[in-house]
Amino acid sequence: MGFVAVVIGYLLGSFPSAYIVARLRKGIDIRDFESGNVGAGNVHRNVGLKEAFIVGIADIAKGAGAILIAQAMDVSQPWVLGAGFSTLLGHNFPVYIGFRGGKGSAALVGIFLVLTPIAMLISVGILLIPLLITRNNAFSLFIGFVFLPLIIWLSGGSLALVFYSLGVLIFLIARSFSTVKNALREATKGKATRFKDV
Repeated sequence: MGFVAVVIGYLLGSFPSAYIVARLRKGIDIRDFESGNVGAGNVHRNVGLKEAFIVGIADIAKGAGAILIAQAMDVSQPWVLGAGFSTLLGHNFPVYIGFRGGKGSAALVGIFLVLTPIAMLISVGILLIPLLITRNNAFSLFIGFVFLPLIIWLSGGSLALVFYSLGVLIFLIARSFSTVKNALREATKGKATRFKDV
């Protein structure tokens, strides 16, 4: 059953909400624009705010849904965590659209909203501060997420969740290394630019 939960997580993560919304609203392939990221940020810039909101909610729901389904299947914690990570893999490498997807920041929010809601909400609150100051999406997401393992630990989360969040964070940064590096450089220069997506 654990393996089934992981497969379900991957298939959920593969659901290309940004691609579908962009196709339906403007008839475009969102991967052909700017960063090529299949996510809410790219949809916001090239389709619209309302559509980006829909995509963001859908992507958060993918992460949350994968964890909730795995928990409902009553599999052990490693399989639950595996289902969450496979959702990120699905979002990054979606089987439905040729394995060219997004980075998974919204899906990550959904995953940890179920696993450790207080810590995730605190992280979201933290990332809003630099976002309001710099208007730099990538920098703000990086700041919010980089504190997540520490917040989980301080809020009484298990060591398994702390190390899991570290692993997920490393994966996200690795997938967005050049974007994060550029975002940090721009932020230190004090430029209020909205960088491409994490």
